Amino acid sequence: MASSAWRKLKKSLKSKLSFLSTPTPTPTNPTTDDNARITTATPPPVPTSSSSSSFSARLSRSFSLHSSSKKCAICLRSLRKGQGQAIFYAECSHPFHFNCIADSTKHGNLKCPICRSKWKDVPFQAPRNVPNFQRTGSVHAHVPPYNAPPVQIEAEHFSDDEVLSDVPSDESLSSRPQAITVKTFTEYPAVSASESFSKFGVLARVRAPPLDNTLAHHRAPIDVVTVLDVSGSMASKLILLKRAVNFIIQNLGPSDRLSIVTFSSSARRMLPLRRMSGSGRDDATSVVDSISAIGGTNIVAGLKKGVQVLEERRQHNSVATIILLSDGCDTQSHNAQNRLGYLKSLPASIFPSNNTSRAGSKQPTFPVYTFGFGSDHDSSAMHAISEASHGTFSFIESINILQDAFARCIGGLVSIVARHVQLKVKSASPGVQILSIPSGRHKNKIFDQGHQAVIDIGDMYAEEEKEFLVFLSIPVSPVADGEERLANTSLVDVSCFHKGSVSMDTVQVEGERVQIRRPPTLSPIDQVLCLEVDRQRNRLLVTETIAKTQRMAEMGDLKGAQALLAKQLSTLLTTASSRAGDDLCNQLEAELKETRERMETRELYERSGRAYVLSGMSSHSWQRAATRGHYTTISSEGGNSDTRTTTSYETPSMTSMVLKSQILNLAPRE
Repeated sequence: MASSAWRKLKKSLKSKLSFLSTPTPTPTNPTTDDNARITTATPPPVPTSSSSSSFSARLSRSFSLHSSSKKCAICLRSLRKGQGQAIFYAECSHPFHFNCIADSTKHGNLKCPICRSKWKDVPFQAPRNVPNFQRTGSVHAHVPPYNAPPVQIEAEHFSDDEVLSDVPSDESLSSRPQAITVKTFTEYPAVSASESFSKFGVLARVRAPPLDNTLAHHRAPIDVVTVLDVSGSMASKLILLKRAVNFIIQNLGPSDRLSIVTFSSSARRMLPLRRMSGSGRDDATSVVDSISAIGGTNIVAGLKKGVQVLEERRQHNSVATIILLSDGCDTQSHNAQNRLGYLKSLPASIFPSNNTSRAGSKQPTFPVYTFGFGSDHDSSAMHAISEASHGTFSFIESINILQDAFARCIGGLVSIVARHVQLKVKSASPGVQILSIPSGRHKNKIFDQGHQAVIDIGDMYAEEEKEFLVFLSIPVSPVADGEERLANTSLVDVSCFHKGSVSMDTVQVEGERVQIRRPPTLSPIDQVLCLEVDRQRNRLLVTETIAKTQRMAEMGDLKGAQALLAKQLSTLLTTASSRAGDDLCNQLEAELKETRERMETRELYERSGRAYVLSGMSSHSWQRAATRGHYTTISSEGGNSDTRTTTSYETPSMTSMVLKSQILNLAPRE
C-alpha cells in the first residue's frame, strides 16, 4: 500500500518538475474586471529550479503550482477565465483573483500566500472616488515593503489653510505688551582724563519679558511647516521620527497651525495648515502614523513645497517658520563640481541671496530650523540654509535625542513675546565714536559718521537674553581755558524698540545714559575689568577662533587647527571671567576641548567634527540655543549639564519643554 502511494508520488513529482522547466502558454482570451479596469496579464514563465535547490523546496513548489492553478489561495474559489474576475499572476507565477490579492497587499502582506516569496511588484487598485484618474497602463505598481497610505490627489495651490482662531478685541486692547529691559556695562568704570581709549567696550544686555500666563493669548501664534526626510535611509529611524513629530503636535496650542510635508525623490504635502485642536490634531497624528520611507533625498523639492504652503496661505499667523529634518545629502540636485550649488535653486524667501528682483527685497524671510541626523547628512548645506533664513542648525548625532531637540526648538517658538526688536545706540558726547559692533548674524548699521547705530535683533523668546558689545573710541577729556576737566564723560544713549507679539503695538524702551568717570589719575578700583564685558569678549574670540579652525580643517590643515584651538584655550583660561568660574567661560572651555577632539583625524572630522562645529557656530551667531551631540541631560537646577549638547542661550521655556520630553520618554508606552 505504501509502495504504491510512493510510486504515484514520484510519478506526479516528475510531471510537476518537467512543468517547471517549460513556459506557460499565453491565454488567448484575456478577460477584464470592470471594477479594476485591468486586462489580465500573461503569466510570466517560471524559472527553472537550480540543481542546488532542495528536494523538499521543489516538491512544495510543484504541488503549490498545481493547486493554485485551479483555485485562488485567498478565497478558495475557481480561477477559471470568463467568470467576471480579473486574474493576477505574481512574479513567482502563482495566480490569484485580482481583488483578493489587491486587498491583501493593501494591508501590508507583500509575500506570496503560497510559497512565501517576497514580491517587488504588487497589484494596484485605482480609487473609485478620484475624478479623471488615469486607469490605463501597467497593472503592476513597483512599491517598497511598507503599508502605503491611501492615494490622494495633491492640490495645485495651497490656499486651503484652516481659518485662524479669533482673538477677542477687548482682550487684544487691554493686554498691553510687556516691555523689554535693557542694561548696560562698561569695560572699566573710569578712563584717565588725559588719555584716550581706542577700543573701549560697552555691553548692552537685552532681556525679553516672561510669558504672562494669566492671559489666554499671551504669545504670538505660529504657523509651522515640518519638512521631513522620508528617503530609504530613514526607514530605521521612522519610529523615533514619528514620536518626535507627534510631540510637536501635542505641544502646539489651539491657535497654532501645522502643515506636514514629506520628501524623498520628490516632495508631497501630507497635511494642509491645520489648527492644532480637536480634529486638526487628530488628522495630523494620523498623517504622521502613515509616513513610510523609500527613495532618494530631494531637499530642494521638500523646501520648495514647504515654502509654497506658507506663501499661498489665505490667512497668516504672525509668526511662520519651517522645520527641516534630513539624514542625508541631496541626491537629486547637487553635482560633484559644485556640491552646494543646488542651494541657488531655493526660494528667495528662505535663501534671500537668490532674490534677483529689486521689488522682492521686501519679501519676508521664513526662518528654517534645520536638523541633521547622523554622520551622513550634509551639514554644510543644513548650516547654510539655517544661516541664510535666520534659523539655527542642530546636529543630532544620536536619533534618540531627536524628540528633545524638537522640544528645545518648539519651546522657543511657542514663547515669542516680542517682535521686530531693534537696539539703538547714539553717541552722547562730541568725539565719542562708534567703531564696531560684532553682532554675529544680527544685522547692524553704523551711520552718521559713527554717532549712531542700529542692531536688528528680530523676534525674542520669553526671558531670552542677548548681549552686544559696542566698541567706542573715547577722546581725551576736553578742557576749556581756565576750567577744570569734566569729572564724567557721557558715552552713549541706548534705547530699544519692539512690537507686542499679539497686539503688534510699538513699545519704546529708553535705556539709561552710559557714563564713565574721568579722574586725573586712576585708582586700583578704576582698573578693575568688568566680568560681563570680559566674558562676552571671550565668547567673540572663541567663536572667531572656531570659525577660523573650521576653514583650516576644510583645507586639510588639522594640525594647524588643533594648535590654534590649544592656543585659544590657554588664552581663555587666563582671563578674569574664566578664573572667576564664569558659567559661559566653562562652556567655552568645554567647547574648545570637544572641537579639538573631533578634529584629531580627517575621518573623525568628516564623520562628526564638521557638523559639531557648524552647529555651535550657528548657535553663537544668533545667540540662540541649538542641539548637538549624543544626549541631553537636565540638571536638578533646571539647566542643562551636558556640555556636549550646546545649551548656551537656553531659555526657561526651552528647558521646561525638554524636561517634558524626557519625562514622556521615561513613561511606559503601550
